[in-house]
Amino acid sequence: MYRNFFKRLIDLLLGISGFLLLSPVFLTTVILLFFANKGKVFFFQRRPGLNGNIFSIIKFKTMRDAYGTDGTPLPDAERLTKTGSFVRKTSLDEIPQLLNVIIGDMSLIGPRPLLTEYLPLYNDEQKQRHLVKPGITGWAQVNGRNAITWDQKFKFDVWYVNNLSFRLDMKIILMTIRKVIKSEGISQNNHVTMDKFTGNRP
Repeated sequence: MYRNFFKRLIDLLLGISGFLLLSPVFLTTVILLFFANKGKVFFFQRRPGLNGNIFSIIKFKTMRDAYGTDGTPLPDAERLTKTGSFVRKTSLDEIPQLLNVIIGDMSLIGPRPLLTEYLPLYNDEQKQRHLVKPGITGWAQVNGRNAITWDQKFKFDVWYVNNLSFRLDMKIILMTIRKVIKSEGISQNNHVTMDKFTGNRP
């Protein structure tokens, strides 16, 4: 009952309430990023959701558009602006995803939506992460976020799918608040973002 009905109801109520409550922070971040990114405030990217169905995720744009002489984007660390670094460290870049929650593409709690290019790389166990809607935060995020390995991340995701409950979701929300306050697990050691997933090696 919770998985199929009440979870969506809670997402809708908390998503709308959260967005209204955070609207002053949302507008302030929009203004700061407008000047930091030369007018480019939002970042849209296609991501796989429930059952692998593709949707457009909405985030604040924390990196500037900068390319090397060969036309490829510069490393993340070189493109991350000072304002973007603050927005990422404080997890403010996740606020626009409340709109994804309200629309119904995402849930407040669930496995993070990853890149579409990873879809053919998953093994049968890892594919189970798509049996629920992706979330703004999740079991993997409160147990290390980007500071854990891909194997650990997928195991946490699948464990969540198999143990989803109201009690677990409330626990993750409380743990997320603590993680955000402490700014823990934002990135891997010596990396701005997590390394790309390259598949399962034997």
